[in-house]
Amino acid sequence: MIAHLSGKVTYKDLRYAVISTADGVGYKVFTNLDSLSKIHEGSSVSVWIHSVVREDAFDLYGFLEKETLDFFELLITISGIGPKSALGILSAASVSSIKEAVISGETAYLTKIAGIGKKVADKIVLELKGKVGESDGSTPSKHGDVDAVEALKSLGYTHKEARDALEELSENTKTKDIKDTGEKVRAALRILGK
Repeated sequence: MIAHLSGKVTYKDLRYAVISTADGVGYKVFTNLDSLSKIHEGSSVSVWIHSVVREDAFDLYGFLEKETLDFFELLITISGIGPKSALGILSAASVSSIKEAVISGETAYLTKIAGIGKKVADKIVLELKGKVGESDGSTPSKHGDVDAVEALKSLGYTHKEARDALEELSENTKTKDIKDTGEKVRAALRILGK
């Protein structure tokens, strides 16, 4: 099985990138939106791979960070969640956000942010609770951001733009303690307006 690929990005689409290795072979690698946003055609890239072999397909799922691959592999151990569903979940929310939701048991967060049904969200929390560890407090809870993300989306921003702006807010020492949704939205709009 392929576990890691390094090469040049020769093509990029909305769901995958083609990575050409030194031996001249181009691999179609499905990935999440966060990874896709960080790679560009013509640039060199190194990705961690999960291979899925079926009777009618040989699919590769790749991620820039090993932690994301590990979490992807955890997600697909849950019955009812295949590689494409897991990729969709990882495209909608960061690994740290999903882990925080699992640890705190907030299925409502998962259904809102990742666009999955309540049954699947319950299953994720139930099956991953003991596997993702306890919150060490270093990752701020993003659950209050759900309404802010929805508000920014209603203003015409994409889910990723909204999530990235709120992530930047949580990392900034001046804005990380903002709790009010309206203030978060205003601060995020300032970032998005740069």
